[in-house]
Amino acid sequence: MKLFLRRTLELHNIIQDFAAVTLKHNVAHCNSFIILVSNLQTRHMSNDIILQISNRIKEKRKEKKITLEALAKEVGVTKGLISQIENSRTVPSLSVLLSIIKSLHVDLNDFFDKLVTGITDEPIVIKAGQHQHIEKEYTKGTYYNRITSFKINENPVDIVLYKQEKNARKGYVSTEAHEFDYMIKGKMQYTINNQKYILEKGDSFYYDARKPHHTKCLSDDPYEMLVIYFFDQL
Repeated sequence: MKLFLRRTLELHNIIQDFAAVTLKHNVAHCNSFIILVSNLQTRHMSNDIILQISNRIKEKRKEKKITLEALAKEVGVTKGLISQIENSRTVPSLSVLLSIIKSLHVDLNDFFDKLVTGITDEPIVIKAGQHQHIEKEYTKGTYYNRITSFKINENPVDIVLYKQEKNARKGYVSTEAHEFDYMIKGKMQYTINNQKYILEKGDSFYYDARKPHHTKCLSDDPYEMLVIYFFDQL
């Protein structure tokens, strides 16, 4: 009963916030979004909708042929923030999310269509062929495949298989999350604050991914690791 009351209050506050933002931005056709928020707050979902939104933003922006710079200017934020949102490195606030959707000139029903996945309390089997390839910043020789995403105590968690080739071109990046890595094969090097950390098969690594960090493959074959991102609650 206490959990129900707490979630009801959370839902009330979010919808109240959404109503205020909707009036501010003159957003129409919001029924699907209100239903979506209700589902987020009252049910357990196998995949967290918040993390799926990043791919939808990138997808719609490319469909509209809008550059990162143009979208950032229209929304009133930095190009870097839009890039981080699209690359699942940070979770946008409700106000920023609605501003992005408005600036993309996309109907809310269209934007959120089919984002909500099946709801179940049963164990979930995710086959290797069901992993979702995701694109992050422009790099050559790096590969991200999302296994799944969900929430723990209302905080988004993203689980990804990451592979990087020896001659991959990748600069420093940061993610608005804490990160746990488990090396599956190969050898790699992390550089954080000018400190180098070497990881090999079977090693684990946990750090604050908000700090700029660089990864380098030290083995002849690509290294692979399991990556778990722990995002803060909105």
